[in-house]
Amino acid sequence: MNIERPSAEPAVGPRPRTRGFSPLRDLPTVGWLMAVGVAAAAHSVIPAPRWLMIHLLLLGAVTHSILVWSAHFTDAFLHCAPREVDQRLRTARLLVLNLGVLAVVTGVPAHWWPLTVAGALSVGAAVTWHGGERLVQARRALPSRFRATVRYYVAAATCLPLGATLGTLLARDPADPWHGRLILAHAVLNVLGWMGLTVVGTLVTLWPTMLRTRIPDGYEAATRTALPLLLAAVLLAATSSVAGWRLGTALGLATYLLGLGGVLRGFLAAARSKRPQSYPTWAVLAAVSWLVAGVGALLAAVLSSPTWTAVGDRFDTVTPLLAAGFGGQVLLGATSYLVPVVLGGGPTPVRAANAVLARAGALRIVLVNGGLLVSLLPVTGPVRSLCWAGVALGLAGFLPLMVLAMRASRRAKASSEAGRADGTLLRPSPAPVPPSPSGSPARWGSLVAGVAALALAVGAGTAVAPAGRGDGGSASAVAATGRTTTVQVRAEHMRFVPSTVTVPAGDRLVVVLTNADPGVVHDLTFGGGRSSPRIAPGGSARVDLGVVRQDAEGWCSVVGHRQLGMVLHVRVSGPAARLGTPAGSSGRTPAAVPSALDLHGTPPPGFTARDAVLPPLEEGRVHRRTITVREVEREVAPGVRQRLWTFDGTAPGPVLHGRVGDDFDITLVNAGSMGHSIDFHAGALAPDAVMRTIAPGQSLRYRFTAARAGVWLYHCSTMPMSAHIANGMFGAVVIEPPGLPRVDRSYVLVQSELYLGAQGGHVDLDKLQAERPDAVVFNGYANQYDARPLAARVGERVRVWVLDAGPDRASSFHVVGSQFDTTYLEGAYTLRPGQGGSQTLSLGAAQGGFVELTFPEPGRYPFVTHVMVDAERGARGVFAVSAAG
Repeated sequence: MNIERPSAEPAVGPRPRTRGFSPLRDLPTVGWLMAVGVAAAAHSVIPAPRWLMIHLLLLGAVTHSILVWSAHFTDAFLHCAPREVDQRLRTARLLVLNLGVLAVVTGVPAHWWPLTVAGALSVGAAVTWHGGERLVQARRALPSRFRATVRYYVAAATCLPLGATLGTLLARDPADPWHGRLILAHAVLNVLGWMGLTVVGTLVTLWPTMLRTRIPDGYEAATRTALPLLLAAVLLAATSSVAGWRLGTALGLATYLLGLGGVLRGFLAAARSKRPQSYPTWAVLAAVSWLVAGVGALLAAVLSSPTWTAVGDRFDTVTPLLAAGFGGQVLLGATSYLVPVVLGGGPTPVRAANAVLARAGALRIVLVNGGLLVSLLPVTGPVRSLCWAGVALGLAGFLPLMVLAMRASRRAKASSEAGRADGTLLRPSPAPVPPSPSGSPARWGSLVAGVAALALAVGAGTAVAPAGRGDGGSASAVAATGRTTTVQVRAEHMRFVPSTVTVPAGDRLVVVLTNADPGVVHDLTFGGGRSSPRIAPGGSARVDLGVVRQDAEGWCSVVGHRQLGMVLHVRVSGPAARLGTPAGSSGRTPAAVPSALDLHGTPPPGFTARDAVLPPLEEGRVHRRTITVREVEREVAPGVRQRLWTFDGTAPGPVLHGRVGDDFDITLVNAGSMGHSIDFHAGALAPDAVMRTIAPGQSLRYRFTAARAGVWLYHCSTMPMSAHIANGMFGAVVIEPPGLPRVDRSYVLVQSELYLGAQGGHVDLDKLQAERPDAVVFNGYANQYDARPLAARVGERVRVWVLDAGPDRASSFHVVGSQFDTTYLEGAYTLRPGQGGSQTLSLGAAQGGFVELTFPEPGRYPFVTHVMVDAERGARGVFAVSAAG
């Protein structure tokens, strides 16, 4: 096996011709592949990551490439050059396709059915249009040796619109057994029909061309004969699946394998004539092998599963074979061969680009195919995760290499042009560089590196979680039964119902979770990387625990939900080990205080403190405002960042200012990733509708009249309420009492607590429940008004509105070196000028008021909560008082 440098021998059959660069034709494939990488990196924070990565790859990158290259090959096979108007229409078709794919990959995770339908219609229309154009070209063209390939393209184009229709039905998450029946039919039409037929039809000429050999005798004839058989097999298997006829589905899949067998004889004959020597040829050979293995696995699943639900569950294990093994590798292998040829410029630029695209070829082949093989074995969760990381790395290596290959081609072209200019190319050129010998150091080094990386992944994953621990059980002596137990679980009222499920030891367990909590997002997480995506209300998802041999525990990972009791217990019946931590248990310990926390530290250069000045009153008596829930990462103390849930991006949220009798018309928009709500203490009305939890993407309108004066708290009231408040979802509404005198300066200080999680993380619920805050702060940042003092002048009257947002700690507001001559607490004056003095304003959680004072002389006057341990935790600041102006 030599996969480092391809031969430079002439190709056989029609070759792609050099063509100019077109952004809409050439860039989307790269964009979709990059999106796959982004989705893989962010899989823990995005909805439906597995579904998204598969569809970004197959529906996005592969489908776009099929439309581009099958049109290009049709032109070459039928010897017809498209007119300029045809090129414009093809560009428009690609635009329709990619907009449709974008709508689908956005609409399905967001549970937006109209967008999903629109996207599926666009994709189906683009592919139907594409197939119609190929059919018209074939009918108008003169007889051609390779007309059969074009017929494959037309047949393939009939499958995708049908598969897209089933995909829109699956987006509605039908109940079993319909889910298992539709998902199999969807895959048969899209993968075996649309992708499979296109690949089989193209390889009859492309495969010998890549190998630099002639087309074997009988290969073309076998391909022509197989087309009706393969198309009939696809339609039979898909129709039978929808109808619930498992025997018909099995017959269709077996027929598809029979048709593939007839075609693959010629495929293998070409490989025997000239064995694969380059990365593209080995990638395509591996892809075709995974196609055969995937179809065989589907056939075995249909024959061995007792129900359609079980078929759908077994299909999950076949998906990686068809997506990464077949779809990903055939795309990258073919593209790695075609790109240098299309870039053109003569043999030298082609060889230069080929040499770059062949780099680390053996390493990439081993990472992808070895990783897939190991992940199918009964290994631990960490081993499977590391192997999948290797698969992703092996596929992702194509992108930077493609950029480098294009640069190498341009440099070679420039060198050739310079040689023509100075006449050096008139001299005889040296003989083509022969392919590297099979035992070349570069080839063996890359191969050994791939095997070593795979072995390291297995060893490291096993060391983290020895076989049988954390991936379904530790009682390795319990044999797998081969059966699948599927259980239905609902999330409602912040509980899993049922909260305990029982499964026979050795069975494979699949949990189907349905979210029946209005407005609240949930998931189900087990250890070892087994987790559902975040599920919107009304949606559902599956979690496959694999073979279960010991008791396990799952939970909702949305912050605070586990602490409220969202725990699912899996009990194993029969001979099971129940030693140590249950399988799937997180073994979580409370997060320590971030090492960067220094309450005596100074904010970074350029730090701007929260503006504590009370916003001015608006002229109108109706205050309309849209408040958007946003999840943001913010610094909350010098060097300490937390992932906060906020109103309008700040914690506290915006200060609202009005008078008694004013009307507030608030629209709350949830742009977060989980359910949120809002509760205005300044209004009095039934909470049922206006304070309800809304799901991501939803909004509500909250209208109230401020009937009473005070400084009122508003906050998120979604359970667990303490977590939502402690993680930033609170703010103040200042309602002035009638006849409130004017003052020189008015400030607003909102005290709250920080229960710090890991750096960049969320609130730590264990600390919150134990009432152990890491910091207590004014206006969301520890000691910020020490570093950026509040201004005042001697003799000025200063009013300070103070609100204790909590969620738990009391406040005793005090200004060191001064006294209050006015205090107002919870809607009433407790002290007026001339009646005496006050040293503190004492507030419980969710209470507010204001104080007034004047400063007798210039200086720095600290203000604190006189709960001194909290002042030392960050609830302090300074008034910088200057001389009277």
